Amino acid sequence: MENHYLDAPPPPTRSARFGSLWRHRDFMRLWVGQTISQFGSTVTREALPYTAILALHASPVQMGLLNAASTAPLLILGLFAGVWVDRLRRRPLMIAADLGRALLLCSIPFAFLMGWLHIAQLYFVAILAGILTVFFNVAYHTALPTLLAHEDLVEGNSKLGISDALAEIAGPPVGGALVQFISGPLTLLLDAISFLCSAVLLARIRTPEPPPAPPVAQPRVWPELVAGLGVVWANPLLRAMASSSAIRNFFGWFFGAIYGLYAIRVLGFGTATLGLVVACGGIGSFLGALVAAPVARRCGIGPAIVSALLISAGGSALIWLAGASAALALPLMVASQIVGDAAMTVASIHQLSLRQTTTPDHMLGRVSAAMQVLGEGIGTLGMLTGGIMAELIGLRPTVGVAVLGIAVGSLWALATPLRHQHILPNQPPKQV
Repeated sequence: MENHYLDAPPPPTRSARFGSLWRHRDFMRLWVGQTISQFGSTVTREALPYTAILALHASPVQMGLLNAASTAPLLILGLFAGVWVDRLRRRPLMIAADLGRALLLCSIPFAFLMGWLHIAQLYFVAILAGILTVFFNVAYHTALPTLLAHEDLVEGNSKLGISDALAEIAGPPVGGALVQFISGPLTLLLDAISFLCSAVLLARIRTPEPPPAPPVAQPRVWPELVAGLGVVWANPLLRAMASSSAIRNFFGWFFGAIYGLYAIRVLGFGTATLGLVVACGGIGSFLGALVAAPVARRCGIGPAIVSALLISAGGSALIWLAGASAALALPLMVASQIVGDAAMTVASIHQLSLRQTTTPDHMLGRVSAAMQVLGEGIGTLGMLTGGIMAELIGLRPTVGVAVLGIAVGSLWALATPLRHQHILPNQPPKQV
């Protein structure tokens, strides 16, 4: 397929054949920094709500507001973040975001020790840290192509996916244990330290970063924002991934509102059992990150994405089936986590690699932001809708609606040009 959006050749970096990214010093700095940071962030995901519950005795309404404060910045500011990421150098922006988040998190244990901690401070920290996270994530997803050649992006994204999976496996139990032994506010210091480590390692990266567009060439924010959405709409591959992601995430995030309630009230799980089930999702993600590159080599990157989305939809269906049999509930839920998360990790790695190679460097920030808003941002609306629907029609019927919606999003991808895209754009065909 002819691609009109790649005006520049890939960055002049060393090829990482046969896994030689282990010898790519700058990539290893990025990888190690993000592994530490992801672990700390997963711990914070547990420690921040526990701080509200245990230290401040937060009400259900206050907990809902705290969750919304963490997720709303992407939906509100995601597209604007993309514009600014394209105007600035990305690594300094990532370093500033890391330092800012470390400072914000340090304010919580300080206020706790001084006896000043209030729920309003948690809202404030959640909102500001959420804003910095939006900017960091947009810049982070656009920085890898400046370090690696296009043919190495799948391997690089797979290794970063392994870090996410390991953090998902270890973070929740470690976070829960630390909260129990040293309290939630003090546990947040661990994430603050992880952000500092990430900032130091990012600062040590030596690969030159392409300069942003000169100020005289930058129009107002709104035209740039619209231009980013225009690139997504005009490119068949990006449009296919965005539309499928919007559908899948809107319905998939129903589970964000009701998963725990469904597992406890419908399936009869205890909190310890539920924690182990969720940790199995991290194991699935780890396996998915390991097999992502081999799957693409054997099937092609587009067929790998579509197949993984369909398998992930099947994994979601197991959640609904678990409600029909008490004896099979636990194995079905474990299988759903492992199979569904493994497949979704494969799809996510290849979608990210395809986005990075399909988009010109000067548009990567806006396109990345648009894709995140259409995915995770729309997912926030899905979370609210799922909670309301569960109140109206019940938990298991709502799970059924979520499963059907996820299936529609996956089948949508099957009907797009994705299934015909066997290699990354600008990547030479494999020699037989």
